[in-house]
Amino acid sequence: MYPELGQIALILALLLAVLLSVVPLVGSVTGRDQLLAFARPLSAGLFVFVALAFGLLTHAFVTDDFSVAYVANNSNSMLPWYYKFSAVWGGHEGSLLLWVLMLVGWTLAVAIFSRRLPSVMVSQVLSVLGMVTVGFLLFTIMTSNPFDRTLPNVPADGADLNPLLQDFGLIVHPPMLYMGYVASPWLLPLPLPR
Repeated sequence: MYPELGQIALILALLLAVLLSVVPLVGSVTGRDQLLAFARPLSAGLFVFVALAFGLLTHAFVTDDFSVAYVANNSNSMLPWYYKFSAVWGGHEGSLLLWVLMLVGWTLAVAIFSRRLPSVMVSQVLSVLGMVTVGFLLFTIMTSNPFDRTLPNVPADGADLNPLLQDFGLIVHPPMLYMGYVASPWLLPLPLPR
């Protein structure tokens, strides 16, 4: 049941990302302030649904739900909880979902901390971030779905996390790295303090 909720959350996030791509952009072109006002709430909703999907995938790992193919391929019941947690991004599908989570997190940060900027500019920036998110979510849902099932042949135990990834550094390194990679195009144009 939880993996299906994660799949639904990803689909709803995709729909919100499409709306974020289109509605504020139309508002900035036509000058309609009521359409510009949708940018920030759509960004928040997008973050909520991607975070929900990521949380549900994490739940599948922590509870050893081997009916999820990604969990069965990257975890087993003998792993300590902290490696089960880091196994969420231990393979391609979860790593991509972590990337999307970082992307929508920065999108939400732009929506929250840009109150002093003109609403037309903010709506255009959020719209472009929505377009990028649409691409990543489409790729995730269509080709790298972390919620695919192994049903009806559920394995008794998982294959295991790659032994190279069973290290404390690999628990913190990918999230920190992705946070910087996703933010760098937006932070590079900022002037440095003297």
